[in-house]
Amino acid sequence: MSPFDQLGQLNELRKMRSSALEMQKKMKLITHTLKKGKWTIKVTGDQKVEYIAEDDVSQPELVKAINEALDKVQKDSAKKMMEEGGLSSLLKGF
Repeated sequence: MSPFDQLGQLNELRKMRSSALEMQKKMKLITHTLKKGKWTIKVTGDQKVEYIAEDDVSQPELVKAINEALDKVQKDSAKKMMEEGGLSSLLKGF
């Protein structure tokens, strides 16, 4: 592979990363708040819990714990997916 090919691939990776970051920003703007009994929960499109309240009393430690658990499971899932061949293995046959 020539240096020009490598440079082209690097530029493509930068574009893909930039697009992914832009999409991530847009997902953060999507929110949904649910009131269920004494609970109020607000989540964002990037799968993060933004707010939890019980009887209008904010529960920031619960928000933090849930988000930490979500981060861990997302990282573990990504690692497993890479071990299994990544996204390309899921797209076989399409």
